[in-house]
Amino acid sequence: MSANSPPTVDRVERAANPALLLALALILCCAVAAFLLLPAELGVKAISLTIALLAIFGVFSILLYAFGQLQFAGRASRFDVTKAIADGNSDGLIVTDADSRIVYANDAYRVFSGAKGAADLKLVERLFTGAPEVSEAVYRLAQAARGGKSAVEELRMAPPLSGDGAAAWYRIRVRPLDGVSRRGATLWTVSDITRERERHESFFQDLQHAIDYLDHAPAGFFSADPDGSIVHMNATLANWLDYDIAQFAAGQLKLADIVAADGAALLSVVSGHPGEVTTERFDVDLKRRGGQFLPVRLLHRVAFSSAGLPGPSRTLALNRAPGEDDGNDLRAAEVRFARFFNATPMAIASVAADGGVLRANGAFARLAPAALKPPVGEARPSLYAGVAERDHSALREALAAASSGKGDVAPVDLALSGEPPRSARFFVSAAADPQGDEGANATVFALDTTEQRALQESFVQSQKMQAIGQLAGGIAHDFNNVLTAIIGYSDLLLANHRATDPSFQDIMQIKQNANRAAGLVRQLLAFSRRQTLRPQTLQLGEVLSDLQMLLRRLVGETIELDVVLGRDLWLVKADLNQFEQVIVNLVVNARDAMKDGGKITLRTRNVPAAECASFNEKSLIPADYVLVEVEDEGHGIPAHVRDKIFEPFFTTKEVGKGTGLGLSMVYGIVKQTGGYVFCDSEEGAGAVFRILLPRFIPEAGVEPAKKEPAKPAADLTGRGAILLVEDEEAVRAFAARALASRGYTVLEAATGVEALRVVEGAAAIDLIVSDVIMPEMDGPTMLTELRRRGLNVKIIFVSGYADDAFARNLPEGQEFLFLPKPFTLKQLIETVKSAMS
Repeated sequence: MSANSPPTVDRVERAANPALLLALALILCCAVAAFLLLPAELGVKAISLTIALLAIFGVFSILLYAFGQLQFAGRASRFDVTKAIADGNSDGLIVTDADSRIVYANDAYRVFSGAKGAADLKLVERLFTGAPEVSEAVYRLAQAARGGKSAVEELRMAPPLSGDGAAAWYRIRVRPLDGVSRRGATLWTVSDITRERERHESFFQDLQHAIDYLDHAPAGFFSADPDGSIVHMNATLANWLDYDIAQFAAGQLKLADIVAADGAALLSVVSGHPGEVTTERFDVDLKRRGGQFLPVRLLHRVAFSSAGLPGPSRTLALNRAPGEDDGNDLRAAEVRFARFFNATPMAIASVAADGGVLRANGAFARLAPAALKPPVGEARPSLYAGVAERDHSALREALAAASSGKGDVAPVDLALSGEPPRSARFFVSAAADPQGDEGANATVFALDTTEQRALQESFVQSQKMQAIGQLAGGIAHDFNNVLTAIIGYSDLLLANHRATDPSFQDIMQIKQNANRAAGLVRQLLAFSRRQTLRPQTLQLGEVLSDLQMLLRRLVGETIELDVVLGRDLWLVKADLNQFEQVIVNLVVNARDAMKDGGKITLRTRNVPAAECASFNEKSLIPADYVLVEVEDEGHGIPAHVRDKIFEPFFTTKEVGKGTGLGLSMVYGIVKQTGGYVFCDSEEGAGAVFRILLPRFIPEAGVEPAKKEPAKPAADLTGRGAILLVEDEEAVRAFAARALASRGYTVLEAATGVEALRVVEGAAAIDLIVSDVIMPEMDGPTMLTELRRRGLNVKIIFVSGYADDAFARNLPEGQEFLFLPKPFTLKQLIETVKSAMS
């Protein structure tokens, strides 16, 4: 059948004819009568014949139903209603089957197509032709129909289908019809939307006119989202602020970009009740793109939702620049004062006796925004809302004193509410005119002291750490003397006892525990930055590569150790053994923080001076550094613990599981090397320790000096006069006995002053072994005096402190040997033998 053929279905499919039903009933009655009146055999035949006729009638009815020629009465009734609705629809409706044959078309579609009869009907593809954009739209619809999909297109026909007018707009929809007997049936809907489009175009033209009027109004206008992003600005305001309105995009500017000083904070704290629209007036300065200020009066309106949340703001700006006002001197003075009030960096607020904030400037809005938002159920904001609850009593006392007219109310330091923690100093004074400014009883001036308090706390912490370091250093010095005597006398006892002697193991236990104590003392000295360091030029990549095997054994099998070494690392100057101890301590701490396993990452890289600011550490002096990072995936460090982790004896481990000296030793070694150590951690998110060691640049052509370790002499005996200067009697007695047993003549002195007297009465002295810190006269001062008197013998300084701690007190170029405490008998004899050779 061609597309122009008459529609195959343009009728209502009726229910079965009532005559058929009457015939069926008559046949059944005749069968019953025959069964009752005829003989038995004939009755049975009649019944059988009736059943056969009924079967034939049923099969015939099923075939009629299958071909749509028979409907049940209820369904036919519903079909009549549906067809009536379709026939009366003002939109053109046409149904096609899978072969693009017209199955149904209503009267509206016939009008659209101009068809006078069924033979004149056209498919939508044939009806809408012409311009390429029309053909393309119809093609897309046809493709959707063939694919069993829904689609909609709007197109413009010139001339229209009716032929009246220049052009018309049509909306064409296509969708598959499910649940119908015909396979692939598709419904096309054609609507004339010309008037609808004209109404829309008229609306948009009116809107454009309104925007043009707003753009060229004599006042500025802008709209901002609650987050401060400016979404609209009229041309007048853009011209005032020197912005090109054609290049302005929503969200490109923030309130802080166009409102000077703290005016943006003042706008952001406008408060209101749920469902209300609040309008506030502000005299502030706007900021031009070039940085110049423009005085304006803002009429700021904010609508609040039913939940009390602020919506987008609408703000009108009136130019108050000189020459733009109406010549009213009083109003001009008011504007100047308001600008001064809102532009001052001092936070100012007028407050009632109960703490209600009546008026505040921009600086106050920035400092305590919570104080300018009314609490739930309150009509006006409260100053107490901006202050931490623990400080409410102090603020209440200050307001009460000012409200009673007292002068010289002492300033109060208060913690502000909200995060991050901040603080401020409030100066509260009585209002000059309690009846003015809406009944204000007090004026509050506030200064942000957050940074000042942070600096104070940092200084106090630094002083605390220095005091602890001095205490630890003093204890370590005295304890070193005790340990030197214990270790020394243990060596003397061991020299007189064989390994088979029952006392030998007891003496060894004494010495081993003394050595353990010496290790703790070294950690204390490391924290106090007074330990002995032997700095040498290091390439940290090589050091960590050599240390990997030890670290992997320390962390165990459940923890992965990843070492990421940077390329071309700069050189540093540090004590190799102490640096390795730093890394071991940090890795062990990271291991202990991951009981269930995890990953530890060691990273190194160069940090140029320009990148130092990225660490956000105020104490870090910009320079070239080599960075070492130790990162773990453990439980992290809480904020209240982070400030204490480098303190000696502070530990979060169980009793008996840690000394609390590991991180303090790391801190001391890194600081003594001239570097920095920082910790970055959040609870539950692991921790990162960063060590920054200063870059070392060797002088051109000069190899870094390397001290060869002294080889122990096979024969440790010797001759010569040795002056032994030591204020600790036990140490002096042990050293004198040890040296005398090796053939040396020992002259003893308890102080530097006594040593000078011994030198005057001695015939000859070949070597001086002296403590550094002594009463009356220390070792360096004694050496300076001996050199002045012409005694130029070698000297060995003995101390628990680092040699550079006292070397600065010696004459320039003065040479000396150094023996750190505590030392063993063998170390003492070997050092003396080396100096005497």
